[in-house]
Amino acid sequence: MTADADHRTLHNRVLAELGPAIAAGDYGPGHVFTLESLARDFGVSRTVAREAVRVLESMRLVLSRPRTGITVRPAAEWSVYDPQLIRWRLAGPGRMAQLRTLTELRAAVEPPAAAAAARRATPAQRRALSELNEVMAETGRRGDLDRFLALDTEFHRRILELSGNEMFAGLSGVVAEVLAGRTQHRLMPVRPRPEALCLHAHVASAIEGGLPEVAEAAMRSIVREVVEALDEAGGHGPPGATAAG
Repeated sequence: MTADADHRTLHNRVLAELGPAIAAGDYGPGHVFTLESLARDFGVSRTVAREAVRVLESMRLVLSRPRTGITVRPAAEWSVYDPQLIRWRLAGPGRMAQLRTLTELRAAVEPPAAAAAARRATPAQRRALSELNEVMAETGRRGDLDRFLALDTEFHRRILELSGNEMFAGLSGVVAEVLAGRTQHRLMPVRPRPEALCLHAHVASAIEGGLPEVAEAAMRSIVREVVEALDEAGGHGPPGATAAG
């Protein structure tokens, strides 16, 4: 391993431990670190510790000031749309609460995005979305969850982009982390529910047919089904409790 590669590995190791710990609340607001303490605790150089802190600063998890140290910020100040932070929070004890807030965000954004896509997508884009949905549905019926996740993520990403609204499109990384987190933490059924596949087909068909109201209603139903499944799970349900979405 080269010196640069080793340096990156150490930097990533510090981030992989410290970031999730802060996101999980192990270090509360106001907790103060120093570069010396981080270097000592993780067995790395001050340079490596400083680079890890810079990443955490960019996510607004910490504030670094001379002679004051590195202070953990209140959660209300964090960059909550940062995909890495979402990943860390979904891996922690507040997983269900994070899923709920992210699903509520999806409910506010994805239905109007689907409606906008039905109005603005080109004929070629509409056909491509329907073809993608067909492959996704067949993959889901086969129970290939990893492949289904990739296709489902692409399906929702395309709709956000086809909306023609850069603000909606900018949230595609957030939606991707939600879908990935539910799969990785075994909150998806082994095979997507037929109702969910049907609703995705309705969205694709409505966008292809230029029916914004229908596309919006179908997408709203997809997200509503996820909310209801989260309510049923309540953080205590069996693995695979939530719906596809």
